[in-house]
Amino acid sequence: MRAFFHPDQGLHDPQQFMQVGRIREPKDLPSRTEALLGALAKRGIRPEQPEDFGTAPALTVHTKPFLDFLQGAYERWRQVPEAGPEVLPNVSPYWNGAPDRQHRPPCRSNSIVAQAGYYLGDMAVPIGPNTWTSAIRSNHTAVAAADAVIGGAASAYALCRPSGHHARADRATGFCYLNNTATVAERLRTRYGKVAVLDVDAHHGDGTQEIFYRRADVLTVSIHVDPNTYYPYYIGYADEHGHGAGEGFNVNLPLAPKANDATFHKAVDDGLARISAYGAEALVVALGYDSHREDPIGLLDVSTEGFRGIGERVRAAGLPTVIVQEGGYQVSVIGDCLSQFLDGLLGNAP
Repeated sequence: MRAFFHPDQGLHDPQQFMQVGRIREPKDLPSRTEALLGALAKRGIRPEQPEDFGTAPALTVHTKPFLDFLQGAYERWRQVPEAGPEVLPNVSPYWNGAPDRQHRPPCRSNSIVAQAGYYLGDMAVPIGPNTWTSAIRSNHTAVAAADAVIGGAASAYALCRPSGHHARADRATGFCYLNNTATVAERLRTRYGKVAVLDVDAHHGDGTQEIFYRRADVLTVSIHVDPNTYYPYYIGYADEHGHGAGEGFNVNLPLAPKANDATFHKAVDDGLARISAYGAEALVVALGYDSHREDPIGLLDVSTEGFRGIGERVRAAGLPTVIVQEGGYQVSVIGDCLSQFLDGLLGNAP
């Protein structure tokens, strides 16, 4: 199995994020990549370093004003008197979230403070001196994995960090800056007529949903904690089916808190049944481990061994597959979660 990772992805080192009214210690630690690289090494998988694809792949799913903001935000922020150590928003625009519109017009103000509020959707996406470098390298990692599958590999793993599935076409949010999963799906569309996304992160893949919400060529399926009680709260409900040409091509399978392996696996079965009925020719798995029972911000009760069951089901689907790393913040378990998933995916004996 081919895997991809760029060492620059470890440079992003956030110092803070806000959760329920408190500035807290960051959860997306560089050490996450070390744990996952260790899991790959135990299976004799040496990640390949992706080439520099520039911003062209990201621009297939993101707007140029948004990427320009991400790339230059930190240096501009440093010029603001009494600004904090990282770019964080303290203003936010009103927007009605119209389902017929993929993104907003560019921010009318040239102020970095105004643009931080416009392009950063919450206080979980601080921008520091190396954030852009890590985010674009993470995106390159995803593109390289997609190209491997386009070139004939049965499956490929993109060790993406920072994650991406919350990033909208023009907004970073929820630890995510560039939507790697969406970039992969768009890349696969250059080879395959129908592509499906199966998001098994505990959080709804709201950015991925919005990017493809008006399209029929990419089916998005997300299994996640019911947003009535869990981030991202405002999107991810079962009655969101797509809009216009995309009507019927978005599937949300929300789970109650404390859902266990059996419940999660049933949702994966349901999601893959929808993908099969759709006639998908290739699959993107947005893989998060924050559904694990020990995750510090998770609400589900999935065991480490439960990830083997997810991998087995993806293997049984028999589709060319790109696995894109998303969340999972209990560093002591995420390596074992990846190992179990890969064993299931590759058909390794328990």
